[in-house]
Amino acid sequence: MYRVELHCRNWQHRGEASAMWRLYFTLAALTWCVDSVGGFSNGKVGVACGDMEPQHGHEPRPEPPPYMVSVDKSTFSPGENITVSLQVASSDPMFFRGFLMEARDAGKLDSPAVGFFILTDPHQSQLLQCGHTQIAGPVVSLRGMTAAPTTAVSPQATSPTALSTQFSSVGCGHSKSCLRDPVGCDPESDPHCFFLSFTTDEAGRSVMFELSGPTEGYVSFALSHDKWMGNDDVYLCENDRGSVTISAGYVSGRTHPELAAEEALWGRAWRLVDGVIQCRFHRSIHLHNRFNLNQSYFLFLAHGRSHNGLIYKHHHQPLISTIQKVITGPPEDLSGSRSPLLIKFHGVFMLTVWMWIVSTAALIARHYKDFWPDTTVLGQRLWFQLHRTMMVLAVVLTSAAFTLPFIYRRGWSKGAGSHPYIGCAVMALSIIQPIMAILRPVPESPRRIIFRWLHFGAGTAAQILATVCVFLGAAQQALLLPSPWSPAVLTGWLLWIMMVDLLLLIHQCGLRGNCSSDDKENISFAQLDRLQHGEISKVKKMVLVVFLIGNTGFLAAFIKTIASL
Repeated sequence: MYRVELHCRNWQHRGEASAMWRLYFTLAALTWCVDSVGGFSNGKVGVACGDMEPQHGHEPRPEPPPYMVSVDKSTFSPGENITVSLQVASSDPMFFRGFLMEARDAGKLDSPAVGFFILTDPHQSQLLQCGHTQIAGPVVSLRGMTAAPTTAVSPQATSPTALSTQFSSVGCGHSKSCLRDPVGCDPESDPHCFFLSFTTDEAGRSVMFELSGPTEGYVSFALSHDKWMGNDDVYLCENDRGSVTISAGYVSGRTHPELAAEEALWGRAWRLVDGVIQCRFHRSIHLHNRFNLNQSYFLFLAHGRSHNGLIYKHHHQPLISTIQKVITGPPEDLSGSRSPLLIKFHGVFMLTVWMWIVSTAALIARHYKDFWPDTTVLGQRLWFQLHRTMMVLAVVLTSAAFTLPFIYRRGWSKGAGSHPYIGCAVMALSIIQPIMAILRPVPESPRRIIFRWLHFGAGTAAQILATVCVFLGAAQQALLLPSPWSPAVLTGWLLWIMMVDLLLLIHQCGLRGNCSSDDKENISFAQLDRLQHGEISKVKKMVLVVFLIGNTGFLAAFIKTIASL
């Protein structure tokens, strides 16, 4: 036998005020107090879960409550219902503005709510999902002396059955539609496979969903009209201390899902083995307040952490189907991506600029001024035209890549850490560099040395910050490159350009006995090279070719990886 205590708070209002007083009060409030307000148009005050405080900013009243809670029995057995009634206890002319009711274990009042409510009149009250428990609250204000929404509470909810076998990808594209990550994986043999399948029953009245993924918290999928999270139909399978809770919900914007009644789903079954969650359930094609499965939607597949019924933000960018799919349509083996197309272009542009264009242009400016001493293009030496052209292209591509995340996010990305801040610094230095180059003094000017050091310093700072930004960008959710492959290859590329630069510096110092890179000295050194080594340094030519091949290989590896995301 068990004993249950019911906790209930009412929010009431007495009397009325004159129109003039309300006007003065409103003006004073607008003049002296500006604060944020959270509205709950549907009456579901989710923030009150736990402490049951309505968040009105007032302390509870010490006098006896003006309401009365009654039950038809004081003890019960597991599975037995208790009828609960809420009534106004005072004879004063008052009414309820709202109420929140839950059941807790009388011996553990600090523990979460137990059982669930069944509404006898959905027009008078509604259910609020708090973790895995549904507690009662009003739909509208309950006026009058006999405000008595009657509900029934049961201390034990039914649980899904256990699956005896694992899910399989057999039939994907033939008898059922599937969305998988990695592409073509089989949940029966691959423990790292994220898997979603759905089939329509022969009567055409319901759809069976199967969901699987390696996670310690939850795995979920959503139906969405677009590729943005928000206003989506969500279904979750959550690891609940060794069992799996299967529930449906709705996401409004980028918020926690608002879970709905479990009665929307049936035929629920689950399996939890070696950190892999698998769940199955059925849902009617047409269901009140749920998406119509005869329509087409983008499919989102996500997973993340959960604790005591609280769903946290997914660990990684959700897998999003590349096309919209009619849920009851013909079977298809769907493909998807975890990285938006705009973010992929952002990554490709930035890697092209800083792994290939800028590093090559800097190498030419530093070590190849004397490589083509007599060759000019449009009145300028060839090395200078190559350096200038590549740097202008770098600024253009950097500017284009810089805008893409803002377009995708529709503003600033708050969850990207220091990556966007460093990116802004790189963008600023990229603009400053060509401006300094345009304003540079002539080679004979005594101020030339100042320009050289400023230009070198700003360019080096931009390269260092851009390299840091690339390392941070490879770990961003929107473009999550494989680890530890990604940082290892980036480190290899960084060592590669440093090794080539050092090799050319040693070659220059050994050949000339001087490591200076002054413009005037370069001309005389070019003459010396012609006398001692001919018109072209074979060593420098070979190093440049190998450098370009190596840089191209590193860049191609990253572009191929990004394209596969």
